[in-house]
Amino acid sequence: MSLKKISPLLAKKILKNNYGLLLDIRDTESFNTDHDSRAIHINQDSLPAFLANTNKNTTILVMCYHGNSSQFVAQFLSEEGFTDVYSIDGGYEMWKSEIAE
Repeated sequence: MSLKKISPLLAKKILKNNYGLLLDIRDTESFNTDHDSRAIHINQDSLPAFLANTNKNTTILVMCYHGNSSQFVAQFLSEEGFTDVYSIDGGYEMWKSEIAE
């Protein structure tokens, strides 16, 4: 399965329509300092519960710092059976500069 990427602007449209989940995989300190209000913070501790309790057909948008680590997590989620997973291009830095709330 090939990795799917999405621009911050398209991701925002998905979220505006209440369609999909925004996962922020940055470290806890960075997340607590600043994050999109719709974001769910995911780390190694919270990942097992997320995997067990989230519908595999849910659209998942993964955001990291600059759009690199999110690609690995998006690929991992796809391998875990999630069917509609995207890595957000440019990560939080681009998200913040283009579409911050």
